[in-house]
Amino acid sequence: MPETVNQNRRRILAAAAMTIAAAQVPEAVAADAPAGGTKSSFSPLKQINAGLLNVGYAEAGLVGGPPVILLHGWPYDIYSFADVAPLLASAGYWVIVPYLRGYGTTRFLSPDAFRNGQPSALAADVTALMDALNIKKAILAGFDWGARTANVVGVLWPERCKAMVSVSGYLIGNQEAGKLPLPPTAELQWWYQYYFATERGRVGYDKYRHDFSKLIWQIASPQWKFDDATFDRSAASFDNLDHVAIVIHNYRWRLALTQGEPRYDDLEKRLAEAPVITVPAITLEGDANGAPHVDSSAYAKKFSGKYAHRTMTGGIGHNLPQEAPQAFAQAVIDVDRF
Repeated sequence: MPETVNQNRRRILAAAAMTIAAAQVPEAVAADAPAGGTKSSFSPLKQINAGLLNVGYAEAGLVGGPPVILLHGWPYDIYSFADVAPLLASAGYWVIVPYLRGYGTTRFLSPDAFRNGQPSALAADVTALMDALNIKKAILAGFDWGARTANVVGVLWPERCKAMVSVSGYLIGNQEAGKLPLPPTAELQWWYQYYFATERGRVGYDKYRHDFSKLIWQIASPQWKFDDATFDRSAASFDNLDHVAIVIHNYRWRLALTQGEPRYDDLEKRLAEAPVITVPAITLEGDANGAPHVDSSAYAKKFSGKYAHRTMTGGIGHNLPQEAPQAFAQAVIDVDRF
């Protein structure tokens, strides 16, 4: 049997073992129960020069299989996908999990490069990584910054995005929208964004980044009883020398308190129009997400391709792939079938 056919057969059998095919996707899905932590890990990390960065990334599955790129958010890292990656690898996928700029072992190639956290820059990092790995098109899946990055790639470079899984749906924003006030209860949820807008906030995050990030984990996932070892493993990625600069710039840029780079101006103009995402997509939400988010009905029309939304029940918070890895992996497999 030819190797390509054999690979496809293994992929189909493995995927079938993970799921029972259904005519329609259920709106609410009982997800993995929140656990104390995960003992899963990755093989030794790899590094590759891609665009402006030397990117550190984990890899699972057979190189050359259908590629899936998993994108983390703040304040998290690649270990949000430690249990997702082997599930997808067993289903025949080539899984790439990169550290975003400012995290882990990812470094700027030039010491003089602007430490830019604006959304289009992070999305350009993904396409540069795909170029470096000779990947023409991939499924993109992420949460928080990672979901926003997948959204941006999906609208700016749809030819590079086969499909996407996006936690909390449509997250593309712009500086003009960031200037508009929200109702007080909504503003309260963004307290850290305003803290970061001050010099005191920058210094405070730099000094207390470990405790600060742990607090965010607790607020964003109030029912997830993660253990210290699980948090500490991810918190190590915040020791990156560029981490504070990237985080602060990201949140200040959103409020139009600082500028980005001219090279991304045209991209940001396109994003400012809130373009519709045309690639196939599944959006996910946890029923106990403590981070700012809107109801799925508010963004459903922003997805014009084949689309489904799933709410994960069982106390699932913001870090959905780590709290509900089976459900997240299943969404990736299912969106690939759209």
